[in-house]
Amino acid sequence: MTEFFVQFGQYITQNASYLLEQIQTHLSTSLISVLLCILIGFPIGTLLDLYPKAVDYVIGVVNIIQTVPSMAMLIIVLILFGLGTKTVILTVIMYSILPIIKNTYVGLSTVEPIYIDSAKGLGMDKWQILFMVKIPLALPVILAGVKNALVLAVGTTTIGSFVGAGGLGDVILRGINTVGGTSILVTGALLCTLIVWLFELLIDLASRLAQAND
Repeated sequence: MTEFFVQFGQYITQNASYLLEQIQTHLSTSLISVLLCILIGFPIGTLLDLYPKAVDYVIGVVNIIQTVPSMAMLIIVLILFGLGTKTVILTVIMYSILPIIKNTYVGLSTVEPIYIDSAKGLGMDKWQILFMVKIPLALPVILAGVKNALVLAVGTTTIGSFVGAGGLGDVILRGINTVGGTSILVTGALLCTLIVWLFELLIDLASRLAQAND
């Protein structure tokens, strides 16, 4: 065990610049993917609240996409778009968008009717009710979906090593392919865990701030 920790420490100190580069790549790919998920998923979830008859169809399609194994999906996207970061981002979006769509719809559709009735009594139309009443009240639920999407994105981004997109998947793959590379593998896995923890911390802080401002 002592030998493992020695190797672990040596690998980190000797490869600090390489690890920082892969962390930066992993962070940027994950964040871009989730931002795109929000830009796509939030409007879809909002429309589902306005047109609930479409919920089963839309959620069903997204669920079907998520049943495809990640490597198979990566190969399909790779054939269409080639090597590089864009292939990873598209794959991550397909696996991370469901929590945002679902939580947006659930958050908006479960707002207490008393708030909606009060807004109607003030003469608000459905769009004013949506943006001034429902979205602020549903924000904690929506942010929970964003948190889940970030966790999925960080994990899925590791497949980027297979298409030349870099990231911590490179570190993990290097550990797998190296004899006695357990310390390298653990380093990659721990760094992924730390990124997830950081994202969760930031989302929890944003959620508390949103609730405090209600």
